[in-house]
Amino acid sequence: MRILRAIILFIAVFAVSSVASAASAPVAVVEALHEKLLATMKEADQLGMDGRYRTLQPILEESFDFQRMIAAAAGSYWAQASDAERQRLTDAFTKLSITTYAARFNAWTGESFETLGERAGPRDSVFVDTRLNRPKDPAVPITYVMTETDGRWRIVDVLLDKSISELAVRRSEYSQVLRSGGPDKLAEVLDQKAAELRAP
Repeated sequence: MRILRAIILFIAVFAVSSVASAASAPVAVVEALHEKLLATMKEADQLGMDGRYRTLQPILEESFDFQRMIAAAAGSYWAQASDAERQRLTDAFTKLSITTYAARFNAWTGESFETLGERAGPRDSVFVDTRLNRPKDPAVPITYVMTETDGRWRIVDVLLDKSISELAVRRSEYSQVLRSGGPDKLAEVLDQKAAELRAP
């Protein structure tokens, strides 16, 4: 009887571990994000800009590694920044990123997301290939670049048409501001952009 109980316990623990592993897989993270984006789009008018921001904030902060993204975009300036400067820059980048999603996903006209698969990327990253299907326009290929930290898979870059890196675009945009004013100036600029997007 003890052996039988031990076997049952092992099966139960293994089953729970398998479910947890599947839930944290790169594809699962992306599909959870897409599900929330679609739900927000369908309720966009009722939610309004502030409501979309509040709705998307938890899933975006869970799905994206915003600190790692802004660190990569800031490059050597991040390495030289103080802890306070890094935190302010991370907060400003996170706020702008969420505001951008809330502004972009402001209506639903029959769009749907489709997961195409995942593939290995450089330096232990994983690419999750998807596309946004649009009823009246060509589908938009979207590839999420994901890395695992402390057992969690999170997005660190988004590639449009499998080639245009949003992170590379941000790095190019931010370089001049960083050269002229450093991290604090960039945080100020990002806050200003977020405010402009939220303005009626």
